[in-house]
Amino acid sequence: MRILMVSARCYPFMGGIETHIQEVGPRLVAGGHTVDVLTTDPSGELPVEEEVRGMRVQRVPAWPRELDLYVAPGIFPAIRRGVWDLIHFQGYNTFVAPIGLLAAIRGDLPFVLTFHSGGHSSRLRNAVRRTQHALLRPLVARAARLIGVSDFEADFFSARMGVPRERFVVIPNGAAMPAASPGINLDPHLIVSVGRLERYKGHHRAIAALPELLRRAPDARLHIVGKGPYEGELRRLVATLGLEKRVTIAAIPGSERQKMADLVASAALFVLFSDYEAHPVAVMEALSLRRPVLVSDTSGLRELAANGLCRAIPRNAGPEELAAAIAEELEAHRNIPDLALPDWEACAQALSDVYRNVLGSRSTINLSSDAVMSLPPATEA
Repeated sequence: MRILMVSARCYPFMGGIETHIQEVGPRLVAGGHTVDVLTTDPSGELPVEEEVRGMRVQRVPAWPRELDLYVAPGIFPAIRRGVWDLIHFQGYNTFVAPIGLLAAIRGDLPFVLTFHSGGHSSRLRNAVRRTQHALLRPLVARAARLIGVSDFEADFFSARMGVPRERFVVIPNGAAMPAASPGINLDPHLIVSVGRLERYKGHHRAIAALPELLRRAPDARLHIVGKGPYEGELRRLVATLGLEKRVTIAAIPGSERQKMADLVASAALFVLFSDYEAHPVAVMEALSLRRPVLVSDTSGLRELAANGLCRAIPRNAGPEELAAAIAEELEAHRNIPDLALPDWEACAQALSDVYRNVLGSRSTINLSSDAVMSLPPATEA
């Protein structure tokens, strides 16, 4: 099967969607499929075409360079020129999605879409979300199958876009990290928060809770992993609160998976106080390393907590409430069991099953249509 995955970003950038493609794409290739990735390069510095772990990656220019809008007209002709059995749109929240969806519909190409929804720090972007969903609905509704990474996401977009829930299938992201290196020990005072440095990710809430936390746990330290446009604000908050010796803000390249695994494995607590997550890969990875996790009670994070995978606290919790919850988790020294988590092998297999189902249904429909067209004309009695 020839599959095209279309995404605003992929490797070497890292994030939830990027990790998803890097994990499932090579597994689909190993299963006998051909996987191409069509993506963008706002910088103009990456190869136009390259092979990554068995996948052929093609990049087209996108604008503007500084914003995550990804206006990429080249997506349209790239899709129309190619020959694929099915297109899988990975993510919906940039201009790549409508441009690509139009190209697929014009070319009568079967396609599926995984929402991979996330929050955003821009009040304007959040304010126009409902309008954006309404404008996308006619295109999204043409998908052969819609995929949510959690029940929350599938329920949300079914209601928001007025698409029957039975048109959705839920395929969770996997949870996989390398085992910790020999000699990595648990640091009972270390708290880790991982995610792009955006306001909605809630890193600032962890920082703001630290002064109160230090009154309860004087040796506590916070390590924030990520990069993004909110880094300056986070560093200013750290300086204002006099926490330079207690807070580390540093990115770990996506290619350095072992380094990330060692850091998370050494943490006494993993936190994510995000405003919105559909099914966060970072949390799943922390759980795979058997680390206790504390999250905001919202969106897909609430679903994880309801399933007993982590603890959730109110989304609007203030610094004192956050500090109290963090202190309780540090003092509890929780022994996290070896959980039965979704894995990338199962994710890739579920996607392969969806692809085959879509193409099988399409073949049946086309065969039926051909059969009707080939019937001899009726004769008058």
